[in-house]
Amino acid sequence: MNIVLLGGPGAGKGTQAAMLVEEFKTPHISTGDMLRAAVAAGTDLGKKAKSFMDAGELVPDDVIIGLVIDRLQEPDTDAGFILDGFPRTSAQAVALDAELGKLERPLDAALLIDVDPEVIVKRLCSRRMCRDCGFIGNESDAACPKCGGEMYQRDDDNEATVRNRLEVYEKSTSPLIDYYRGSELLVAIDGDRDPKVVYADVKEALSL
Repeated sequence: MNIVLLGGPGAGKGTQAAMLVEEFKTPHISTGDMLRAAVAAGTDLGKKAKSFMDAGELVPDDVIIGLVIDRLQEPDTDAGFILDGFPRTSAQAVALDAELGKLERPLDAALLIDVDPEVIVKRLCSRRMCRDCGFIGNESDAACPKCGGEMYQRDDDNEATVRNRLEVYEKSTSPLIDYYRGSELLVAIDGDRDPKVVYADVKEALSL
């Protein structure tokens, strides 16, 4: 199962990926998580990426492509992978296809989790994350329901940045939908429902 997850920021891609990982043990490759880890560690890559991430802008292709291709060469991806947050542009998609062609590991599907932009704004502005375990909750969580840690709002979850991220997504990432539709790989799922309902449709669409 080699798949790409598509959809606006906050559409629920990570949630669906986590369910797929739990059931099928397929590695979830999230460029967002990898970049945030690099930022927290203060690596050269992290420093370069942070200014773009804080402004809601896309991190440059050369940084992301190098990061992802290195990850796909690790042995745990031999049986499949779930790419979340990459590709974000048609240029990245072309580069990914070329690299996967070299590895003889083509994509099986491009899964689109489709959610209305205003729903996404509301979701992300109310999102909170645990500093200790990374649990994602909402503004009603005074403490982490999982470990009791401190909940905080990420810098890129304020309304101005969220709307900018959605604008960037619409301009740069939406063309991917047409790209993968043209490749007959696109599978679109309504993401504005209970995550378990969405997941049932995801599995049916992917014949899992």
